[in-house]
Amino acid sequence: MSDARPGSMTNAPTVLRMILGRRLQELRLSAGVSLEGAAKALRVQPLTIRRLEKAEVGLKILYVEKLLETYGSDRKEIDEFIEMAEQANTPGWWHRYRDVLPNWFTAYVSLESGANTLRTYEPHYVTGQLQTHAYAREVLRAGFPNDTEDGLERRVDLRLRRQSLLTKPDPPTLWVVMEEAVLHRVVGGPEVMREQIDRLLEASELPHVTLDVLPFSAGAHVGAFAPFTHFRFAEPELPDIVYTEICSGSMYLDQRADVSTHLEAHNRMSLLTSRAESRALLNHLRKEYT
Repeated sequence: MSDARPGSMTNAPTVLRMILGRRLQELRLSAGVSLEGAAKALRVQPLTIRRLEKAEVGLKILYVEKLLETYGSDRKEIDEFIEMAEQANTPGWWHRYRDVLPNWFTAYVSLESGANTLRTYEPHYVTGQLQTHAYAREVLRAGFPNDTEDGLERRVDLRLRRQSLLTKPDPPTLWVVMEEAVLHRVVGGPEVMREQIDRLLEASELPHVTLDVLPFSAGAHVGAFAPFTHFRFAEPELPDIVYTEICSGSMYLDQRADVSTHLEAHNRMSLLTSRAESRALLNHLRKEYT
């Protein structure tokens, strides 16, 4: 998954598929089977085995069964693994939005749905998880100026559907660091901005949401480059993953050094303000849109 760019993750992995891919790798190594040996058992190239283990392709049931037999698994373990593989291959809820969901962003929605902690830095817009309908509509209209009204509404619906994560029984932790500049960028007019700030104030009261708004007075800081999101999962076998955007596209990073750099940046930025200061700034800016 390292440094994956737009278009390279069309078949976005679910968290379960990532777990099973790593389990396949563990079983292969425990059995003392090389990539070449596993590939020979399937009569495929070693790259196919590597892609299965990295969840870059779907888990073909016949391949999975043959590999598990090669690794010495018993019938009970094979049947249980196959049952989970079939679940992992089931398209996520977002699949129904594939007509308006860019291939490169499918992986993001998949990871977002499986993470138990999300840390995000937003220098340009309110994070999608906290956008109102009106704000989201204006942002997406600007981003897709040639879209039809129906297409635009589906994009908005997808964005709002993602927000259900925050209201489910066991919601993930969301920690947002946002630049004050985001709230000076007038999206949709004063009424839309006032409603959006009300939404941020409301969200900041939730026990699983932390919202830090960096004031202009914070000056230059370590994270002032591009937006990013850090995903952490409850499953210990899964690595932390960072999604970040650049001018020419986006990347998914899972190398420890890259992830640590972004995590440290998020920590340092959060120290530049406090919950009370952020709420005071939000209330002050809300008055400007009255």
